Amino acid sequence: MTYLQANEGKQLRIKLGEQSYERWPIKTHVITKEDDIVDVVNTYALSHMKEGDMLFISERVVAITQGRSIPIAEIVPSKLAKFLVRFVHKSPYGIGLASPWTMQLAFDEVGHARMLCAALVAAITKPFGIKGMFYRVAGRKIAAIDGPCDYTLPPYNKNATLAPLHPYKVANQIKTEIKHEVVIIDANDLGVDILGHSDHAGEKTQLAKIFKDNPLGQSSEQTPLCIVRKE
Repeated sequence: MTYLQANEGKQLRIKLGEQSYERWPIKTHVITKEDDIVDVVNTYALSHMKEGDMLFISERVVAITQGRSIPIAEIVPSKLAKFLVRFVHKSPYGIGLASPWTMQLAFDEVGHARMLCAALVAAITKPFGIKGMFYRVAGRKIAAIDGPCDYTLPPYNKNATLAPLHPYKVANQIKTEIKHEVVIIDANDLGVDILGHSDHAGEKTQLAKIFKDNPLGQSSEQTPLCIVRKE
């Protein structure tokens, strides 16, 4: 597979214990809501895959094909959303809920009661050094919300994107078409979250370790698909 290459600053191979894996990122066109994710996979990845390969797919591109990437010009943040943004840690690796637009989408996604409960629990537990309670209460799909970033490919540098709907169902639908195990992943340079996978892809903790250095990259690589192959 010499015609494919690692993204800049990333490694093709990773070793976990006695097992090594190759991770081959696949470049695509800029995906829109007009695309079908199965067609994208068939067009760009399937011809490169061998028996036993798995396909990892960025959660963002799945969400985009579901129409869940929204221009921020169409989002009207409430006063409450603008208020809560003040208390969100701003990471250099992604906006998350640290913008009024993504915070408003979070309210729309799970409701005011759950978001306020999550904020209250986080405020109570944080002084005791307990981290992550906000997302435990609000739900992991809230953690997967992406905001507009300068390094994101246009037009999504001016969009906020929700987590994909039914990621386990989508992964199994793609597997049915391509006959390979599929993993839908939310990865950045801070961490990895497996949002969904086909029935026999493996254990989530191990799947996350394969992607712990985020071979898809965090900028304008335009590689939302990645073939994972045991060596």
